[in-house]
Amino acid sequence: MMLYDTARQAVVPFEPGRIVTMYTCGITPYDATHFGHAATYLTYDVLQRRLRDRGHETRCVRNITDVDDSILQKAREIGVHYLDLAAGEIARFDDDLAALGLLPAWSEPRATSAIPDIRGFIGMVLDSGHAYEAGGAVYFDVSTWDRFGEISHFPRAEMLALAAERGGNPDDPNKRDPLDFVLWQPSAPDEPSWESLWGPGRPGWHIECSALALRELGTTIDLHGGGGDLVFPHHECEAAQSEAATGEPFVRHWMHQAMVRMDGEKMSKSLGNLVFVSELRKEWDPRVIRLVAHAQHYRRAWEWDDAMLPAAAERLAAWQANGEGGFALAEVRAALDDDLDTPTAVAAIDAAAAEGRGVSVAAGLLGIDILDV
Repeated sequence: MMLYDTARQAVVPFEPGRIVTMYTCGITPYDATHFGHAATYLTYDVLQRRLRDRGHETRCVRNITDVDDSILQKAREIGVHYLDLAAGEIARFDDDLAALGLLPAWSEPRATSAIPDIRGFIGMVLDSGHAYEAGGAVYFDVSTWDRFGEISHFPRAEMLALAAERGGNPDDPNKRDPLDFVLWQPSAPDEPSWESLWGPGRPGWHIECSALALRELGTTIDLHGGGGDLVFPHHECEAAQSEAATGEPFVRHWMHQAMVRMDGEKMSKSLGNLVFVSELRKEWDPRVIRLVAHAQHYRRAWEWDDAMLPAAAERLAAWQANGEGGFALAEVRAALDDDLDTPTAVAAIDAAAAEGRGVSVAAGLLGIDILDV
């Protein structure tokens, strides 16, 4: 199997052992599942299906960021407890993913379950000399980490711009360097707070995933994924702090999903240009929604178009017309082994179905049960 590795900037062999450990950054549960989320998780679902087809066991951890600036702000705005807000959105998220036919996560830990792990992890980073205390907070000191930037390969100016855009707060006066990032921070009066050696407060965003990954999967993960907007700062910071704490490689292979765009911008909660899976499900078979995603290559950004849905429905009907059979399976396997090329896999099934051949087994490898009428 060949997959693009973000850090190495090349399509390279992916050769894990029999058990494949994977970590996929999950949702911050303050709003419903949009199609950008769905496209990301469907990509890692097909990857798992092909790995299992190849004889591997997959252990995919998908975290829930249930304490974070964005969820606390939303809870404050609508006047509810942040965990009540999270509970409702997690239930809707799980319902959407189940309807789309995703394999269950091996583990789905919540950030709030890991506060003791996070405090211990921060202590490891401090003991290693890669962090400092200032203003009641603890920061990672990027000047001590000469590999900072090896995931994204972004120049410093771009890192600073992205940090400002994505919650990195480069103007924090307590930082020695604007790119330093917070591991522990004081809580505002109306925010949740936990005791620590550095004073009461709450964890930073990046440290949550590092602590959960270490707890659930061990020191080194075979593959770490998420949306392309997580490359920097989130995954860059994760890698630096994790390797600083353990002294071991954090991730063997970095894999990122390109953005789904709408109205010329990436589909995101902050912009409000969203297509919600729960709304699509009211009108469309979930397999149709899934086929829209698989018609796109995971590494190419693409623009949402409502016309994709009826086209995908026609495709599903054509596949169903021929019933059970294993045609196109070899072509689909080859396509998925070539950097998870789902558009080529879909085209191979189209061709076999057009010839009147049964394609249920090949479609199943894409997570689509065409025999379920």
